[in-house]
Amino acid sequence: MPTRKRFTEDSYKKEPWFRSLCQALLGCKNEEEMGNFLRDVGTLSELQAWGERLEVARQLSKGLSYREVARLTGASTTTVTRVAKFIENGPGGYRKTLNVHRHHRMLHAPQEASKDQHKAAASVLQKYLDKKA
Repeated sequence: MPTRKRFTEDSYKKEPWFRSLCQALLGCKNEEEMGNFLRDVGTLSELQAWGERLEVARQLSKGLSYREVARLTGASTTTVTRVAKFIENGPGGYRKTLNVHRHHRMLHAPQEASKDQHKAAASVLQKYLDKKA
């Protein structure tokens, strides 16, 4: 029986399965395609967790306290702390997407297009979650 692949912090970016996933995401041409693909590869719980983490990062970028973010989002303080650690020390995905620096503050107001893109991505996830609720 083949062993299950395990991603590690040192090697996940080199793993063929991860690279294939990244290429598939890049291949989506619009919001609907992305939403359909994400729904195919992720459970509703996973989609909700990803959306929650992004919202936690968004609230942290506004300078809210960990407790306030947990209260507003319903996320556990453990999740808030984990997201904050990735904003601080992660590879930069949250920082780039939300235009924040390592101390969880927005560098400057996001461009209108960025706001629209974030709203569109959030609405795709919400539509799928609402359908199943």
